[in-house]
Parts: sequence; structure tokens; C-alpha cells
Amino acid sequence: MTKNTGLTRRRLFEIACGTGLVFAAAPVVGQHVFKEIHELQPGEFTWHPERQPYGPVAVVVSIEEQRVHVYRNGVRIAVSTCSTGKPGHGTPTGVFVVLQKDRDHRSSTYNNAPMPNMNRLTWDGIALHAGNLPGYPASHGCVRLPLDFSARLFDVTHLGTPVIVADSHSAPESVVHPGMILAGYAEQEFEHVLATLEPKKHPSDWDIDEAHPVTSLIASSTDETVVILENDREVAKGPLIWDGKPLGSHVFVLRGAHEEQKGMHWEALTYGADGSDGMRDLNRVKSDAAFNKVMHEYVHPGMIFVFTDLPLHPDNRSGRDFVIMS
Repeated sequence: MTKNTGLTRRRLFEIACGTGLVFAAAPVVGQHVFKEIHELQPGEFTWHPERQPYGPVAVVVSIEEQRVHVYRNGVRIAVSTCSTGKPGHGTPTGVFVVLQKDRDHRSSTYNNAPMPNMNRLTWDGIALHAGNLPGYPASHGCVRLPLDFSARLFDVTHLGTPVIVADSHSAPESVVHPGMILAGYAEQEFEHVLATLEPKKHPSDWDIDEAHPVTSLIASSTDETVVILENDREVAKGPLIWDGKPLGSHVFVLRGAHEEQKGMHWEALTYGADGSDGMRDLNRVKSDAAFNKVMHEYVHPGMIFVFTDLPLHPDNRSGRDFVIMS
């Protein structure tokens, strides 16, 4: 008989206890199934990376559905059941990015409880990690996942992967548009940006000190400002020029250049209740020539562009590359 190198039932019991609840091991481990999404039972998930093997990953957590949707280059490759924050410890909604990854993390807050395959979303304790799934919101604010699913998700995320936590779920919309990157562009400008994108392809995992840092672009209608964040610091700021109406709550993930249509290929995600038209929304914003020139130096596939009607205040942003939108 071969030795079982996986987690023992006792270890699974410890994981469940560590999160404050004791249930059977099955919902903790998880099971890959072939079902319609609405038919998934606690602990079950689907995983089909072959549907889109390459490209930037984005994760959407739907609190209403108690589901986690994983998209790569705009194609959904996985869906899992989850358990978000219980009453009094609700999971914050908004736009996050993965700030830290730790496959064998233990909680410094909850009695050294194990939190395997941890993707940190905030420095005050919110994360995606393996845990018990009773079929309803039961965590202290984190998003619990089946163990098997959390391990697979850990392998495809990197520092800077966008995670949108929303009350409901909206599928990404594929948009090809020059956006701010190529506002009023000429043919030669497209070729220049295309050349700068090529050496900035994502590695399988992106350490915070790598040569190509994680970049986020944030536009605030309240401050009438666009800022560029590189890892944990603001590197550039410019004026936001737009139609004066609310921007809404949108996230655009840059997939790369679309040579045929001479534009940038974006994945548009909306988590607010205001509806979305990706082409229209990108058409609404621009900045001045000086800021656009600076921005070209920071563009890379997987970069996120966030629209918000909140002020760009430190209270709305964590120490590294992260904005709370709600």
C-alpha cells in the first residue's frame, strides 16, 4: 500500500476547527465535479484551465451566490463554492489585488489557525484561503475555498492579480479600444506601445521585487485625477479629463495589444449596480499628453485600470496596490 502524502483526516479536522467550525472533511477538501454552476454543493467546484491556457487572470467573488469565478483572458476557467464573512464580520466588497501569497499560512489573529494556499487581499486580515464550507457565510471576513480548489487557484495567481468582491456577479466583457493608453493615437504610436508590451509578459508568479513591478491605474472623478501605482508607491499623477458624470465601479484588465484593430484589448468587469458598457466607459476618460507619455513606460499585460467615484485617500487604499471601492 502506498503512503498517503496528502492531508490526514486529523489535519482536516484541525483546519475546520481553526476557522471556528467543525464539519465533515469533504467540504474542506473539495471535489472537482461536472455540474451546472447553480447545482454546485458546498465544497464542489469546476476547473477547466484548458479553455484558456494563457493570459491575465481575474477573480470575481459573488457574495450573493457564494461562488468564486476565475477568468483568464476573459474566459471563465473555473467556478467554486465559497464561504464569505458571517453577519458582523462581513467580507468587504470592492477591488483588491493579491498582496501576498503563502501556501502554508497560519493566522496571527485566530490562534495560529492554518489557512492553506493564502492569497492576501488586505493587510488587516482579509484573504482567499482553504477552509470549511458549510453552505452559507460563516467566516470572519475571509473568503474560504475548498482545499483542492485553493491549491489550483494559488498556482495561477500572482502578486497584483485583481480580485473583485461584489454582492452579485457580472461576467467580463471583452473590449478593444485605445483607451487612455493610446488616446488619439497614430499608427506609429500603436507600434511603439506594442513594442513596450512584448517584454512585459507576466511570469507565472510575480514577486514584489521583480524587474517588472505590478502596476495599477486609478481614475477618481472626485479628485479629478489619474494616478499610477507601482507595487506599493504612487509613481505618477495626472489630470482626469472626462464628461463630468459619475464613473461608476469598473475594473479593466489589460490583456495586451489587438494588432488587427490597432487598439488595446481590455477585459471589463463591473461590480456596481449601475450597469456597464466597456467601450463607452473607456471612451469617456483621458488625460493630458504629458501624463500619457509617462504612462507608456508602465504599461504591461495584466495591469488593471480602476474607475472610482471615491476620493484617492489613504483610507481607501492599502499599503500596496489596492483600492477599497465600497
